[in-house]
Amino acid sequence: MVSLDVDADAMAHATMTRLRMLAETARAMATGMTNVAFGRVVTAPVVLRVGDAAPDFTLPASDGRTYSLGDFRGRKAVVIAWFPKAFTGGCTAECRSLSAFGSAFSRANVQCFAASVDTPETNAEFAGALELTCPILCDPGKDVARAYGVLGPSGFASRWTFYIGADGRILDIDTQVRASSHGRDVAARLTELGIS
Repeated sequence: MVSLDVDADAMAHATMTRLRMLAETARAMATGMTNVAFGRVVTAPVVLRVGDAAPDFTLPASDGRTYSLGDFRGRKAVVIAWFPKAFTGGCTAECRSLSAFGSAFSRANVQCFAASVDTPETNAEFAGALELTCPILCDPGKDVARAYGVLGPSGFASRWTFYIGADGRILDIDTQVRASSHGRDVAARLTELGIS
């Protein structure tokens, strides 16, 4: 009888997660369209390029820690995978994909982060629900998203990934992220960049 209770609990949890994903996706779409229609979000025309110094940051993360880009300077490369909104379909697929490659990133001496403009509480809940191993940086004030040029008129971050060398310089920027294969794609790009 215990296994039936466990299966029922797991099914209920999966159903609730799917329902939340649908609700958050609808809410994000409505919020984004409203922000665009009324011009509510001010975006800065920041254009970062390969070779530029990556904007420094100090942000809370889903794991309860606070991270600064400067903490990794001279020690390891950093990947920051920006995504629009926690608990939405594409972002769920992207974060799961990144998490599946967490051990590969560790072996390559790379600190991988997902990042969004969601609150620390939302991202902690999101990471917990998906059992993510990759910390999610939280930028609800949107200052870091603006500094990286990823904040769109919708008020959400664009799905872009930044590869930052141990020297703090941008090695690559991926603006064509495929959410479901992003972990594999990041691992392949790190190899191409000679970080493995």
